[in-house]
Amino acid sequence: MCDYSLLHVQSRAAQVGDMLVSTGFQNTISRGFAAAGDLNTAVCLLPGTEIAFDREVEHENHLGSAIVRQSAIVARFRQIDPHNPYVHHDALEFPDGTMVLLTRLLQGQRATVLQLPAAPQKGEEATEQKRVEIVA
Repeated sequence: MCDYSLLHVQSRAAQVGDMLVSTGFQNTISRGFAAAGDLNTAVCLLPGTEIAFDREVEHENHLGSAIVRQSAIVARFRQIDPHNPYVHHDALEFPDGTMVLLTRLLQGQRATVLQLPAAPQKGEEATEQKRVEIVA
């Protein structure tokens, strides 16, 4: 499942090699990733999935009033604030530690799924990779 705000959007799990496009979804206020050939289906990433963008990543600042550019093109998918049901959880972590919510990405940016997370070996790893399933 993708972020709670995309609960009613058709979705599928990401696969290695998927070409993604950052997009907004119809009848939602959220942005996320869709497959390059199917902008109506959200592509959901597991925590730990690594992606590479084709250029610097552009996103809105936390107030939505300015555009920020990340110098890195590689990011790892994370979920943040899992205990707060009233916020977006899907985010990207860049090599410098910066976290950017997917819903802040500018539309039309392209990325490729490089690697999915390894299968969990311990209970705590399974908990870390579990998607937040809070529906607000």
